[in-house]
Amino acid sequence: MSPSRVAVTGGTGFVGGTVASVLAAKGHDVVCLVRRDPGPAFPWATRLVDTGDASSIAAALEDRDAVAHLAILNDFHGIYADRRAGWDGFVGLTRRVVDAANTTGTRVGYVSTDWVFDGTGHLVTEDEPPNPVNYYGVLKAASELVVLERARSGFVARVGGVQGLHQTQDTGPRSQDVGFGYFVLALVDALRAGERFIVWEDPAINAVATPVVSPEIGALLGRAVDRGVDGVLHFAGGTAVTRRELAHAACAVFGVDPDLLDFRPPPDEARLPAPVPYDTSMSGEATMARLGTRTHSITEQLEVLRRELDEGAPVPLS
Repeated sequence: MSPSRVAVTGGTGFVGGTVASVLAAKGHDVVCLVRRDPGPAFPWATRLVDTGDASSIAAALEDRDAVAHLAILNDFHGIYADRRAGWDGFVGLTRRVVDAANTTGTRVGYVSTDWVFDGTGHLVTEDEPPNPVNYYGVLKAASELVVLERARSGFVARVGGVQGLHQTQDTGPRSQDVGFGYFVLALVDALRAGERFIVWEDPAINAVATPVVSPEIGALLGRAVDRGVDGVLHFAGGTAVTRRELAHAACAVFGVDPDLLDFRPPPDEARLPAPVPYDTSMSGEATMARLGTRTHSITEQLEVLRRELDEGAPVPLS
């Protein structure tokens, strides 16, 4: 099977940059669709597009087999401040990408989130109906429907608790928030410096998830594109963990001192202006069977994250 020609939206971002890196490393022909020139140091080929114009996106997809769509309006407070802009930055953009892909015969792989769920389930399967509790989840769930109902060829890949390094920025995102992402390296940074780290525990935050390392998202996207799968996929780790469990597992794998951990609720300024789902753990067993691989335990995920931190390059598991 020859490598696919893949366009990536959101390639200047945290997850999108890793997706581009992993796909390129696996031999895929990768080009990132960008709204502005990221500069000469950007490591992948780019094409400038007007993301408000489906015809501009279509022109950039003419020679592409697939588009991995990760671009969003990444501002939780901003989407509440301007809901119309939020809708266009998620649902409108996804519709334009899908329409462009339909014009050019390009497959669509949309990266969604475990926050489409209400947080009352545990290890939910791919056929669990979304029931978001905040506007971010609504926007993601609506964008999923655009792909599932409008794209001539495509799939939705839900991810959650994403851990990894930013491929095009020296810093960030490496701080704890009320979601599950970025948690491990924020903890490791603090403990390696001999500082105490507060693990947030509270019923009003995302407290249970199935973390996945960002390079695995790129590897699984490549498999999904090459195998021509459709429908809903769960790119989930193989272990559902609480924040406390993840903190202790990270200490063991990275060799840092768990005695430097404290456990208490987050400060008021860290809370979001909307409800947050408590348990967003997902089962990925059915997805992995379709993609010819398996889920990976939290220890396996953390071990490759440690390698990524030490070597500075993404390490996929699949």
